[in-house]
Parts: sequence; structure tokens; C-alpha cells
Amino acid sequence: MTALTEKIPAFCDGIQYFGEPLPGFDAHSQAPAIAEGTRAIAAVNDPAAIYQTLLYADALRYLMLQVCASKGSGHPGGFASQAEAYASLVMLGHKNIVTEVGHHAPGFYSAMFLDRSLEEMDIFTVQQLRDRFRERHGLLGHLSGQIPGLLSPAGPLGQGQHFGMAAALLNPGTLFPFTIGDGGLGEPYIMSAFGHFHTAYPNTTNFLPILVWNGYSQEHHSMVSLKTNEQMMAYWHGNGFEEVVLVDAKDFDDQNQSGDYVDSTAFSFEQRLEFTQAVLAGVDEASRSALGGKLTVFIIKQLKGSGVHALGAKSHNLYPKDTLDAPHIVTALQSRALTPKTWELVRTNCERAGGGPAAKTVVTEFERDLPDLGTLPLEEYPVGGDPKVSTTAMGALVGHVGQCDRTFLVTNADGNEASGIGNINKALKIIHPTPDELYNQSPTGQVYEPLSEDACAGLAAGLALMGGRTLWCSYESFAINGLPIWQTVTQAMAELRRPTPATITLYTAGALEQGRNGWTHQRPEIEAYFAAMMRNGNVFPLFPPDANSIQACYDWALTAQNKGIVITASKSPLPIRTTVEQTREALQSGAILLEEASGSKTVVFAVVGDMVINPVYAAAQQVAQQGLGYRIVSIVSPRRLYRPTDVAWDSCSQPDGAFLDDAGFTTLFGGDALIGITGGASGMLEPVMLRATCPRDTLAWKRGETTASAGELMDFNGITDGAIAQTATRLLNESN
Repeated sequence: MTALTEKIPAFCDGIQYFGEPLPGFDAHSQAPAIAEGTRAIAAVNDPAAIYQTLLYADALRYLMLQVCASKGSGHPGGFASQAEAYASLVMLGHKNIVTEVGHHAPGFYSAMFLDRSLEEMDIFTVQQLRDRFRERHGLLGHLSGQIPGLLSPAGPLGQGQHFGMAAALLNPGTLFPFTIGDGGLGEPYIMSAFGHFHTAYPNTTNFLPILVWNGYSQEHHSMVSLKTNEQMMAYWHGNGFEEVVLVDAKDFDDQNQSGDYVDSTAFSFEQRLEFTQAVLAGVDEASRSALGGKLTVFIIKQLKGSGVHALGAKSHNLYPKDTLDAPHIVTALQSRALTPKTWELVRTNCERAGGGPAAKTVVTEFERDLPDLGTLPLEEYPVGGDPKVSTTAMGALVGHVGQCDRTFLVTNADGNEASGIGNINKALKIIHPTPDELYNQSPTGQVYEPLSEDACAGLAAGLALMGGRTLWCSYESFAINGLPIWQTVTQAMAELRRPTPATITLYTAGALEQGRNGWTHQRPEIEAYFAAMMRNGNVFPLFPPDANSIQACYDWALTAQNKGIVITASKSPLPIRTTVEQTREALQSGAILLEEASGSKTVVFAVVGDMVINPVYAAAQQVAQQGLGYRIVSIVSPRRLYRPTDVAWDSCSQPDGAFLDDAGFTTLFGGDALIGITGGASGMLEPVMLRATCPRDTLAWKRGETTASAGELMDFNGITDGAIAQTATRLLNESN
């Protein structure tokens, strides 16, 4: 280590080690390669630009390793193996960078620190960066929507490409690179998502996958580690990619490293520059190709852990033993240590790149302007009139939204026709390269139909996160496959520092309608997932009881921000029991009183769902024949029925603290006995059961079976008028 004689910039407070100038520093560091007032380097073959790109890569490696080691925790290995690629993107002026890999978080945080984005979080020095890494109100272990300058969260694999494609669709002309780890490349969802998207949007190519091909997954070799370069390129070409740009570190190795994957930081300095030049030129070529209309991937092949504390899968994670005092950490940091002047030079380039700090320039730092929808053409049906299909009523409104907002997108893996919303296809058309009026297909349609719930949820939720309006439609029985990304996005929305449209879903063809299909199509347990998510504070499952109610629910959802809204409704014609105004009130109070009658005692039927209301009315008549009173209450928004302390609403960036107060709860649900009834998961009834004080019980879904009718399926699950009436009698007897 060097004895310091130069002034240390204030932001370097907390850097553990400084080193000697690298060879050629004086010749190639007279001025920042990104000139003042510009957004990028002037030329990829400029020796100073190449040299300073290498300095930036080393700075990223040093910083993220020291930050991770300060907590004995975090994941430096994967990002380290592609540091030259990330550095090249930034030096070329590209900062709208997404990732598939949550484990790349320390590298992204280091980049946001170097370009001063983290000053929005009052992180001005390396010491503060260290202190707040992996701490509450700091820098989460995985990327989050609350971190300045970062476009999206990153958690479960299979999500990053959706965010990149969504951003590209909404922002033509801007490049959205995103890193993909080869550890997840063995899974099919990445390529299938690319394939359908490119078929639907062949002219949207301004997203750039950066494959980090380092040979290892989290704890072992990656499943694609034995592929040759030719096989890997053929794999991408075979999946529709027109341009595949691959830079292999082994082609530049002058240290005779063994194996197919090598560490470029072990090269002679001259060869390190050669490798960096190749990466910079390759990234530039790939970026221009993607922006020029070709589906393109850039692949950097370099050993996992290059330049940090360990190599291969052993570099993936730090453990409590991997402290700043540990000899292997000290050695790694000292080998990457830079001079104060180098740090200052790197920071200047990072700050100028892309026109300023990412926190001031990337697309997700601004609220997106959206077309005005005007007044939705709600069609209110007379209460007691002919039965109507709720989903079809909502579909008419969806068509209006899409015609007003041409960026609006509807996604559905199983087909809208099957869910009673074929009118959406008629109004907006299915995106398809084959125009066909009979099937409502058009290359310029707005209905996206890949046969993958992951792809449907991913693009719809990703577009909402990026500021667009969307609707994800699904059978509730299949939607579970898309929920991980929807959950990730709703959590990110709770943290976002800007408003964005709610991510809205419509789940149709409920379990009770799927008798003859059997249990494979009967999966209302999904409602338990949402029941748990309600406590997040920004998740609102909605259960409209009829076609009037669903229109009011969708109208409200379209004005909501930073929420996850789940509308669940049947595709069968059902009675009209409510007015639009009643649901508007219920969206604030939580529930609607459908019917009541007085008697010697009162039993309250608290119902979640629409079709399941039918046996409740029949049970109420049996109760009335015993001289008893009843109250039938339709729960529209169960989240409103929690107590404020049950829900983390006040921690959301766009807080919604509306809950039904105790007096209102007693008016709706107070009685001598209470029965919660749902054709789905009993968890949706928790808010009521927590607050009710009278004898109470629950009748809910148990499991699926093949049946001839909804009534037979309800009977199999013990949800019949007789069972409901018997439960009421038993509870009232217990209250004596």
C-alpha cells in the first residue's frame, strides 16, 4: 500500500486501503474520458476511455467487496465477473440498467454511490455506504424500488427480462440493458418470454440482455457451464436473437489459467486493457444493434468472482467469517486498491455519464404522463333485473380504457373468450402476426396472450411499475404461476418514491364454476396468498357481488396508485343485487348490506364472493322461518375491515389508511351470531373474525372435486343452505 501524499476526496471517507497508481495513469488520466457537458465517451477506441473504463470496473469491485465485508454478508461474486460490461454501459452513457439477479445488488449500490444517486438517501461517503448496507432504511440485500436510480426490484429469477421489456415498450429510443446470470439460464421462462414478446413487438428491440456467463450458479456449476462458445451463440440464435456479441476473457489470458472460465484481473496489465477494450467495443456494438432494430444479446464470459475474495461459487456469498480483518478479504481489497485521484476521476465520469446521476435521469425517476380516460361508460343494471355476467360488464370498460390509452395492455394466458371477456378482444384485438377478424387478431392489438402466466403477470406488472396502465386476466386456478413477480412488484410499489398506476388483475372462472373440469381447475387457495398480502398495506383483493359492483371496482382501481388490486368475479350470469353507488361506498367501508330482516335474534352472514351468495339467501329464509332475524353482508374489500394496526399501511410511500371504524363495523357485522362464508380461502374472512365478538364460525372451501354443477361442488365443501342454516342455529343456541 502507498503512503498517501495526495488529498483524499471527502466521499472516500471509509475506504480501507489506497494503492499505487496503475501503469499508464499519468498518460491516460489527464482529463475525464467523459468530457464536461457530454453524456458518454467520445470513441470506444480512445485509449483514455478504455483505460478509465478499466479503472471504473476496479472501483466497482473494490467498493462492493468492502461494503459486503463490512457486514460479513452480501453477494459480490456474480457482479464482479461482469464489472467491465457494467462499466462499459455507463461509460457509453447508458444508465437505465435493470437486473434479473438480486444478488448483483452490492454492485448496483456501488454504481449508484459513485454517480452520487445515493445522496438522495443522505449517503455521501463510503463509510455511510458501509453503515447502511443491508440495514433497515438503508440498502436492502436485494434491489428494491426505493433505492434512488434503480429502475426495478430484483428477487426471484425470471423477472428482470420482464422489467427490461416493459421499460423498452414504454420508452422507445432508450436502451434498457439488464443482466442475466447463467445460473438461471437453464430455466425455460427467460427464453419463452423473449420469444413471445419479440413475436408480438418485433420493432421493440431497445432492451439488451447482458448474459453474465461465469460458469457457476449460487452453490455449484451452472447448468450451462459445459456449453462451448459456439453452442451458446447457437442457443441464442436459435431462440430468435439476430445479433449475439460474445467476449470471452480466456481469449486474452496470458497467465495460462486452467479451465474455460478465467479471471481477467489476473492478466498482465496490458492484457487487462485489451480485454476491457474488447468488452467496451462489444457492448457498444450490441447497444447500437439493439437500438437499431435487431434483437440482440451481449455475453461476457469470465470466471465468477473475478477480482474479489474468492473464485467460482465460493465467491457468491460472504459469511460472518468474511470480515474486513480476514486475511483473504484484506488481500483482495489491497489488490484492487486505487489512488485518491483515481477515485475522483471515476466519480467524475460516473456523475457525467448519461447526463447526470441515475437518480436524476433514469425513466423511473419521473411520473409518467398518461392519456385522460374521461368518464368511464358505466352501464348500471336495475337491481332485481335480469342476471348479468360480471366479467363481461367489466370487459366493456376495459375496451374503453384501451381505446383512450393506446399504451394500455391486457394480458391473458388462457384466453379472454373463456372468461366471459371476449368483448375485450373485439375492442382491442389480440396481438398476433396473423391478422384475422374471426379471431380478433391484429399485429397492432393490445391483448397479449403468451401461454405463460409468468409472462402475462411479468409484462403487465412490469409495465405498471414503469408507469403504464395494464390488466392481467387469469383463471384463478392458473394464476399462481404468475404471482411471484406480481408480489415483487406490489412490494416495490409500496416503497416507490413516485406514484405509478396500480397493477390490476381480474381472476375469473372461479372454482365453483369449474365443476366438470375437476380439481385441476379449482384452485381458490390462491385467495389465501392475497389474504396474507393484505397486511402489506397496499394490496386490495376485491370481490364484487354483481355486474354493477365490478364496474365500480374497476373504475376505482383505475384511479389507484402504487397498489396491487385483485378483482375476482364469476363468468356466469348472476342476479343484480347492488347499485354502483353502494360499491363506491363499500370500497371505503369494506362491505355492502344486501338484505336484512328483524327477529328475536340476529345472525349475520358475512359473504366473500358472488356465486356463493345464492345459498346464503336460501339459508336466510330458513332462519327467518324460525322467527330469527338476519343480515346478509357482501364483503367487497376485506382489507378495509382490518384494524389499522393490523396492516403496514403507514409504511407505504402512497399510504391508504382508510379502515372501517368500530361503530361502522358493529352496524354491519354486529349481531348474536356471525357466519363467514366464502367459496374460496377462509383467510379472506380474517378481518371480520378478528373484530367480531359474538359466537362465530366459518364455512369455506376445502378442496376440489369433479362435479356436475356449482351447487354440487358447494355441497361437497359443506357450503349449502342447509349447512349454513344449521350453523346459524347452533351459534345462536351457544349465545344463550
